Amino acid sequence: MTAMSWAAHPVAGEADVPSRPLDQAEAFEGIFDAHFAEIHRYASQRLGTDSAEDVVAETFLIAFRKRASYDPARATVRAWLYGIATNLIGKQRRLEVRTLRALARHGVDPDVPGHEDHVAVRVSAQSLRPSLAAAVAELDRRDRDVLLLVALAGLSNDEIATALGIPYGTVGSRLNRARRKLRGSLGGVNPMRETADHG
Repeated sequence: MTAMSWAAHPVAGEADVPSRPLDQAEAFEGIFDAHFAEIHRYASQRLGTDSAEDVVAETFLIAFRKRASYDPARATVRAWLYGIATNLIGKQRRLEVRTLRALARHGVDPDVPGHEDHVAVRVSAQSLRPSLAAAVAELDRRDRDVLLLVALAGLSNDEIATALGIPYGTVGSRLNRARRKLRGSLGGVNPMRETADHG
């Protein structure tokens, strides 16, 4: 896991309101161009760069295959893509937990090659202390998904409900439970203090 920036909250752009149906190739190309970097960053922060490549490729492949059934009345493109990516990450939950536990034991590797990775390392070192990584690793996968969709992606509770296909109230209860567990693990410190409040 190269980074986990608790304050990174990308803003939904114009690509969230497709000007033409997604089953038209040009529209899907625009979606890919607008959201690739953001989804890649999210997957990298949860699984590490190497595993993120596969998750992101599969996310957009699934989205492309299901593009004709995408309903803009139900979800923004951004929430839809985060939902697909989160489901795919869930299939690799053992890798995510191992990565978090390794980060808890050893911290971030400062010798990661490449400018982009060095930037990610600096962000991670400032934002994800080893004790927090260990606490996040111990969360139930469903609670961790909700917490990290807020903390890493900056999604609102409503967007998370749509992305994960769960009731709005369930998002709130999972988020509250995750925060409570993290506070307990961290001696009462609020783990989300640098995260904007999303409702």
